[in-house]
Amino acid sequence: MLPICHFSSPKVCPTNKTKKIFRENLDPERSKCTLTHQNVHSTLLNCPSDLIALRFFLWCAQQPNFFHNRIVFDHMVGVIKRVMERYKTVKSVVRELASIGCVIKSQTFLLLLRIYWRGRMYEMVFEAIEQMGAYGFTPNTFVRNVIIDVSFKIGRGDLAIKSLKETQVPNFVTFNIMLCNLCKFNDLFHIGDVLRMMLRWGYHPKVETFEMLLNCFCKMGNIVEAHQVLGLMITLGVSMSVNVWSMLIHGFCRLQRLDVAGKLLDKMVETGSSPNIVTYTTLIRGFLKSHMVHDAFNVLSIMESKGDAPDLVLCNVLIDSLTKVGRYNDAIDVFVGMRSRKLSPDSYTFCSLLSAICSSRRFSLFPKLVCGLEIEADLLVCNSLLSYFCKSGFPALAVKFYKVMLDRGFTADKYTFVGLLSGLCKARRVDQAVDVYHGIVMNYPGQDAHIHTVLIDGLIKVRKFDRAISIFKKVVAERYALDVVAYAVTIRGLFMGGRTEEACSLYRQMKEVGLTPNEYTYNVMVSGFVKERDLNMVNLMLQEMIEAKVQLSYNTVLRLSKFLCRSYHLISVIDLWIEMRNLGLISGEVETYMVKICLLNVFSWKFTILNAISSRILKLALYSLVVEHQVYDMAGKGKNFFKANVECLIWRKAPHEIVLPTLRPRIWENNKDKPL
Repeated sequence: MLPICHFSSPKVCPTNKTKKIFRENLDPERSKCTLTHQNVHSTLLNCPSDLIALRFFLWCAQQPNFFHNRIVFDHMVGVIKRVMERYKTVKSVVRELASIGCVIKSQTFLLLLRIYWRGRMYEMVFEAIEQMGAYGFTPNTFVRNVIIDVSFKIGRGDLAIKSLKETQVPNFVTFNIMLCNLCKFNDLFHIGDVLRMMLRWGYHPKVETFEMLLNCFCKMGNIVEAHQVLGLMITLGVSMSVNVWSMLIHGFCRLQRLDVAGKLLDKMVETGSSPNIVTYTTLIRGFLKSHMVHDAFNVLSIMESKGDAPDLVLCNVLIDSLTKVGRYNDAIDVFVGMRSRKLSPDSYTFCSLLSAICSSRRFSLFPKLVCGLEIEADLLVCNSLLSYFCKSGFPALAVKFYKVMLDRGFTADKYTFVGLLSGLCKARRVDQAVDVYHGIVMNYPGQDAHIHTVLIDGLIKVRKFDRAISIFKKVVAERYALDVVAYAVTIRGLFMGGRTEEACSLYRQMKEVGLTPNEYTYNVMVSGFVKERDLNMVNLMLQEMIEAKVQLSYNTVLRLSKFLCRSYHLISVIDLWIEMRNLGLISGEVETYMVKICLLNVFSWKFTILNAISSRILKLALYSLVVEHQVYDMAGKGKNFFKANVECLIWRKAPHEIVLPTLRPRIWENNKDKPL
């Protein structure tokens, strides 16, 4: 070790004696010591003065054919942080270095710059560059590269682009830093500009950079640009790796172009590339996401026929995706098959399985499936179990499990609180639920609207309307965060509690605070007014839905059918109904149901309905619905016969000219005098 450990105090005391000893020990003719990474690092570790250690570091870097390694640079990050704590600014540090005999050169600033850069001291980076200019040194390409990288890291992409334009002689590293960071920021516009500039300077991206570009374009759905990058790769002779094929397939899967993705897989095999498990997983996920289960299983069969067995990631994808498309049995079968493949489930597998069991409501399967399994429980698993206990009808167990979580050292998050509050409400432990809620908002401030909504909804479901409304009013008074869902849930509670005027008032208040009603809100309002038999408000809400272009839900239509399909109601809403149909705000299933209900009323017992409608356009619209949906089949008669009878109504033929008994099914006989 170089004998400099006795020079000064840990913080540095630069005296004439110190300078003399420093010169004697660092004179290569006197010390005759060969510099190695090991002895330099050892000396730095034992140096009692950070400033002297920095001086020694700079001196070593000036020696011929010696370059510091990463270990030394990492050590110097800690040294320079302590130096900066003492001297505050780069200017002061440089002045102190000069005071102990360090000749300030451009290399001095370059080395300081590297340390600041490596230590993520980005403010010091810009200060060092400023001091470099003050000493008359011009930033070179390396300095420009540092500026570009640091600019991206502090979120100043505009500054990075400006620095690139000011770089007189950019090198490969310059462009590589730009492209990598632009891909991270998904800045597709500047990626193209930088890539073209790079090619003009005669540099070509590495294979890894090409893959990063492809991944960025495919991820953003810019397949045209991805094809251009692919063409450039082929032109430059860059081979198509498995990763490249997988990225292209992933890009088309994201665009739901599964036909092209499948052809790419075939093309991949034709060109001699062997798809790996990642390629197959990407395509299988794409098919399942598009509800093409048969195609997904075909790809899985092809993969297994080639000797590739599903790994844990693919099994997780299968369980999760099959659950989302309603194939619960298949999802559970995949989980069961993991044991034979000797695959150990992880927390994601466990949560996906719980989702499948809860969605299929086969709660009794869960203990049998997980018996004997050892799964490391994380917060995600615990939250899933809380949800399982609530949905399976064991809210008391959810509360007990929450206490176990806290005893095991888990820190609850908003999903934990949701599970706990849901469990308490379903167990009808209302007082405890409210107490827990107050504790949450007091000890964990800044909760989002979902926490408040869960408690209000839970109280409404157990018919504690007054308590729920009281909680909502307190949330508003405390100015806690509320969203449109919270308002909609509270409005539903007001309707259920028979407080219609308050529901209307809250609906207006929601719009006044700047929240736009969503589909659920509109359907809640319509259902509420249907319950109150308020035809005027039903008409008003339907008109608002037309203006907002919001669809009627199926459940709302079921309620409307019992209310609107009477002579005096049907006439007043049929124009709104047809307008909603023309705007695509009524789904095909809902539309067919409404047509059938209306025609049942028309042909069963009240002919005056259509005759009472003054507009022939409305009649023709109803006629088109009849023909389009072929609801004539419900009468058990032929198409022509049914159309003829509808035409009689349209063209104002007298009711006695139509022979109704031949049209009326049996179900009408028993209900002809009752409104549906």
